[in-house]
Amino acid sequence: MSDVLGITPALGGAVQRLRLNRPKANIVDAEMIAALDAALTRAAEERDLIAVLIEAEGPHFSFGASVEEHLPESCAAMLKALHALVRRLLEFPLPVLVAVRGQCLGGGLEVALAGHRIIAAPGARFGQPEMMLGVFAPAASCLMPERMGQAMAEDLLYSGRSIDAEEALRAGLVDAVDADPEAAALAWVEEHLKPKSASSLRLAVRAARAGFTRRIATRLDEVEALYLDQLMSTRDALEGLQAFLAKRSAKWENR
Repeated sequence: MSDVLGITPALGGAVQRLRLNRPKANIVDAEMIAALDAALTRAAEERDLIAVLIEAEGPHFSFGASVEEHLPESCAAMLKALHALVRRLLEFPLPVLVAVRGQCLGGGLEVALAGHRIIAAPGARFGQPEMMLGVFAPAASCLMPERMGQAMAEDLLYSGRSIDAEEALRAGLVDAVDADPEAAALAWVEEHLKPKSASSLRLAVRAARAGFTRRIATRLDEVEALYLDQLMSTRDALEGLQAFLAKRSAKWENR
C-alpha cells in the first residue's frame, strides 16, 4: 500500500477500493497521481474484478492539484502525468465509481469526472476554481461539457464557483446523492454488476466508452498544448499562482 493511497478489496474481491489517504486536503500531486496510476494498472489485470471505487480519507475528497507543481519549472511534467491518469481512467476496462464527501475541487474533480459514476454525500461541493488563480482547468474543459452540457460547464469553468451536491445532481455532474456514498456505491455494484460476467462487462464498457474516450483524448491533447504553450507564457498566469502561494490578492495586468 502506498503512503498516500489505501488499497483494499470489497464484496469478496469483486471491487478494488482506492482511498486517497492524505487528509484533510488529499492533494492530487505527483505522488498521488503515480500511486493511483500504478493501482489502476494493476487492477486492470485482475480477471475477477468487476469495479473500482475511488474514495477518500478525511472530511474532503480533494482540494485539487498541487499549486506548487503548476509553476513553470514543474508544470509540464505535472500536467502530462495528470492527463495520463485521466486517460487511464477513461480507458479502464471496468466501471470506476467515485464516492465524494466534502470538497471535490480542481484536479480532484478532474479525476472524478474521468470515472463512470459519481455518488456524493449531501454536504459535498464541486468546483473548478482554477480561474481564481489565473489559469484554467484543462481536463475539466474536455470532460465537463460531455457530462453536464456546454452551458453549465462553461458557467463553472469561467466563474470558478462551487456547487453543492443537490445542484450537481440536477446538472448531471453527480449520479446520486446519499448519506453514505461509499456504501451506496458498493450497494449499486452488488445489485447491478456483481451478478454479471466480468469478461462480458469489460467488453460492454469498451463498447459504450469508445467514442467518448476518443473524443476526450483528442481534445485533451489540444487543451494541454493551449495550457503549456500559451497560458503559461502569460504574465497573469504566473502572477495568479504566485499570489495564491503568497496568500495575497493577485494583481492582474491582462497580459
